[in-house]
Amino acid sequence: MSEVGLGGVTPAGSRQLGRRSSVCFAGETVVVGCADGSVRAFDSSLDELWRDDDLAGSVVALTDFAGGVLAGERGANGTLTYYVDGAVRWRYRTAADLGAPQQDTRFFLPFVADAAATGDRVYVASRRYERGDDGNRTFVSVVYAFDDAGDVQWRHRTDASPISLAVDDGRVAVAYNRCPGTHRDGLAVLDAETGEVSRRWDPPGDGQRRVGDVAFLDGRLAVASHADYRGYVLGGDGVEWSVDLARPVERGDERVYAYPNHVRATADGVVFVTGNTFPEDGRETDRRHPNEHTAVGFDADGNRRWRSSVGGFAHAVAADGHRVVVPAAQHFRDRDPGRHGFDVYGVQSGPESSERTPGVVTAVAVDANRIAAVEEPVAYHDGDVEHGAYRLRLAET
Repeated sequence: MSEVGLGGVTPAGSRQLGRRSSVCFAGETVVVGCADGSVRAFDSSLDELWRDDDLAGSVVALTDFAGGVLAGERGANGTLTYYVDGAVRWRYRTAADLGAPQQDTRFFLPFVADAAATGDRVYVASRRYERGDDGNRTFVSVVYAFDDAGDVQWRHRTDASPISLAVDDGRVAVAYNRCPGTHRDGLAVLDAETGEVSRRWDPPGDGQRRVGDVAFLDGRLAVASHADYRGYVLGGDGVEWSVDLARPVERGDERVYAYPNHVRATADGVVFVTGNTFPEDGRETDRRHPNEHTAVGFDADGNRRWRSSVGGFAHAVAADGHRVVVPAAQHFRDRDPGRHGFDVYGVQSGPESSERTPGVVTAVAVDANRIAAVEEPVAYHDGDVEHGAYRLRLAET
């Protein structure tokens, strides 16, 4: 596995503080979005081809699009930038629609949550939140369709928090995580041409958290539910099947659960990935849910094929036609540096390979022959060692 440094960055700590890096493949080129606002492109030998240092916020979203790359930031402007061969073709400030941040701190900044492209359009979800005097969250968000000239084809506005989107033939599925306002559905499906809502769905269960991720599965929808800690596959007539991923269980004198944070679907089936353990009462616990930090594979009919421990929090996952790559960042309660890295799974067959890294892996991309991973340094609060460095790693597969 080859590597190249990405410069200096403040080490991650014991707790996850959100995404600040991203990576994607654009043909043979590997493109990295960095915490310092730079976008850097490398060839297969990891020689730098081009870079842009003009963004102010962390570059947290990347997708290849129409022969170029679209980058989205978490920053005061929530800027989108479209590059072709390293040249900036256009920029767009999502803060013009979302408004200025309430505070100039990370979690209040406009945030490009996700982007996905198909054909000559790219779809983007961006959000911003505030806290009222009563401590309650409020959100403003926009889902966009852009053409390759940077013209907005439509906008879909809500007062909920989008966390991911997926694109299929003529449809854009948007997963909404926190829904404290008038928009109460965890899933909205939009017409890709017009932006009109064609379907709404909400998982059962109480609370403001609704959906963690969404993917298309042969025309159906695979959904990771934060509301009831289950995975779903939706057909045209409703729920086709569902599975218990990390519902509350008794552990000693506590009931604990874990959120299903990610789902990826290919023609081979569906993979769900869960996150950290939490207690029903409060936020701190010494207990562990048996399915925390776990990847689980199912066939298209809902039959479980395999299950594997990931070992740490996955900020994002990546898939190609038959593989899913899951990065393992820090486990903020157990803090085992030996689990940092990423794991490769066959959607049908389960574990294929693992790579361990000194630092935490926070972003991955995969294509037919390669895996790209962004490693970040980490310094745990109860240790005196900084593990790893800020670098891009590239593995041939």
